[in-house]
Amino acid sequence: MATQALRAVEANGTTWDDPSEDQLHDLLADMNLASRFVIVRRLDVEPADQHYMQVFLNDDLSYQVEYREGGPDRHFQTWVPRGRGVFTVEPVAEVLQGWACGRPGWREGHSWVPWSPAEPCSRHHPLTSTR
Repeated sequence: MATQALRAVEANGTTWDDPSEDQLHDLLADMNLASRFVIVRRLDVEPADQHYMQVFLNDDLSYQVEYREGGPDRHFQTWVPRGRGVFTVEPVAEVLQGWACGRPGWREGHSWVPWSPAEPCSRHHPLTSTR
């Protein structure tokens, strides 16, 4: 029996082993203000529980996306604004799918900053930016 490489967890606790790209997209599309996050963990690398990507839906329907590749010095975040018009998860889905599949270039197009509990990436959000 093959070992799972990924496990996705929804805010309600539902888990998905080795989700497909379509399933990852659907998990993001199902997010709402009552079910705000999805976490996808890599199960095939060490140290355990230190390799993941998580997506959080903000009140204004923008996203905070984080990824971690080992220890705390390898934990990054970005803010992805809500798309114009129709609610869309495409920009976030492309990042999550690229990360999950190990595609080169998935980080491109976003401004990743080190994660910090003292400075959430909401500082990049136009309504909370101090710039």
